[in-house]
Amino acid sequence: MSALNIDITLNTGAKIPAVGFGTVCDEEFRYKFKDALKVAILEAGYRHIDTAWYYGTEKLIGEVLSELIGSGKIKREDIFVTTKVWPSLWNNPLKSLETSLKDLQLDYVDLLLQHWPLAFDSGAEGKPAVPRDADGNVRILDVDYLETWKKMIDIYKNTGKAKAIGVSNYTVAMLKRLLDQTDVVPAAEQVELHPHLPQVELVQFCKEHKIVVEAYSPLGSNGAPNLKIPVVQELATKYGVHPVDILVNYHAQAGRVVLPRSQNVNRIRTGFKVVKLTAEELKKLDQFGVENPKRFITDSLGKEPRL
Repeated sequence: MSALNIDITLNTGAKIPAVGFGTVCDEEFRYKFKDALKVAILEAGYRHIDTAWYYGTEKLIGEVLSELIGSGKIKREDIFVTTKVWPSLWNNPLKSLETSLKDLQLDYVDLLLQHWPLAFDSGAEGKPAVPRDADGNVRILDVDYLETWKKMIDIYKNTGKAKAIGVSNYTVAMLKRLLDQTDVVPAAEQVELHPHLPQVELVQFCKEHKIVVEAYSPLGSNGAPNLKIPVVQELATKYGVHPVDILVNYHAQAGRVVLPRSQNVNRIRTGFKVVKLTAEELKKLDQFGVENPKRFITDSLGKEPRL
């Protein structure tokens, strides 16, 4: 059985596939992107696409989805699509969403996330950039991050353009404040999460409040360093699978969404085998990160979260 067939239920009642296709793609590899996405959907069986305005790939995704839906190879309702509001449009998330919908050639997304609990001043057009001062420091506005969330609640309740809303890169303290001051519990929280960074407290908090946790950079970003973790390699040998299968099942077997990415069509075709990791083995993977913590998305803002 493929881990791509595992679904998780959101607090809205909707199903989200546990394994999503990550669509961050460096400019130099974008010539491969559309073919990789087609293989992911048609051959590997991906039904979850995770994207964002900031990634710069939404037009390419829209072209693929339009082709596949138009040809009858897939139906819109078969694909779960997530996009995100970039901080440069903190005060107008509807504009961010409508820009994404136009590029994606869709009428709605299944999940809309607040990309970061921050606000940037990056020009009147709100270009998806990370504005920095002369010293290279990120320029952050003194704006309450919940202002964006409140506007997203209005989108969710009144437009039909986002079937669910959630957050990304929130700390536990930020989530507590959100729950205290607003009336919609996020359907999901997307964060960097892997055996080097298990975020045990955050995961437990989200579980208690029925917020699905989504893990980005599951392999540890460039160079896939998490594949080399000794306990990951030991478990891969035990179960006769590749280390990447262990990293994917570390999340899927724990009820979390995981978002690997690749432009290698042969790797995409392989998919991920289901590995029934035990509770003890999941704890062992967590414990590795507790003892050997390492964050790979490391551009610090001087406080949590990082960007």
